[in-house]
Amino acid sequence: MTPPGSHQPLLAEVRACTLCKSQFPHPPRPILQIHPEAHILIAGQAPGTRVHASGKPFDDASGDRLRDWMAIDKKTFYSHQIAIVPMAFCYPGKGRSGDLPPPPICAKTWRERVLATLPAIRLTLVIGQYAQQWHLDGRDTLTNTVAGWNELPESILPLPHPSPRNNIWLKRNPWFADSLLPVLRQRVERALV
Repeated sequence: MTPPGSHQPLLAEVRACTLCKSQFPHPPRPILQIHPEAHILIAGQAPGTRVHASGKPFDDASGDRLRDWMAIDKKTFYSHQIAIVPMAFCYPGKGRSGDLPPPPICAKTWRERVLATLPAIRLTLVIGQYAQQWHLDGRDTLTNTVAGWNELPESILPLPHPSPRNNIWLKRNPWFADSLLPVLRQRVERALV
């Protein structure tokens, strides 16, 4: 059993990280949520502007949609039962058509150490192409990876990013809501027991 608070030194170290300081037009603000008793890992991409401002993961429209997909409330989402570990912990800035991709140095530096503090994970939600490339060895396109969810172990579910920017993808892929969301909700419920 992991001793209580054993993740705190690493969490403090991550939150003090300034590796990408010279790449950002704003001060680094690493944002993640970990606890050794977490049963669900949300492996996301990187914080957006609202999350950067609030310091709270998925504190935006994407988070509202993700919580709806998972059928859980904010109290559960922000509890010790849920770990939220994006591929990059800081907001990477704006690109031409949305946010810039997560800087790879973040995952290379921190990811394995942070994930090692999460021994009780029962379900990993792998959100978006960057997380899917890392966690699923770059299997395929996002659509094919998500559509192939039933070929993966029950402990892993690939998802599109819940951003409102993906409304077109969701409309083009109604099978996601019809087939995958009920499974997601069942697995989340089982993982939290």
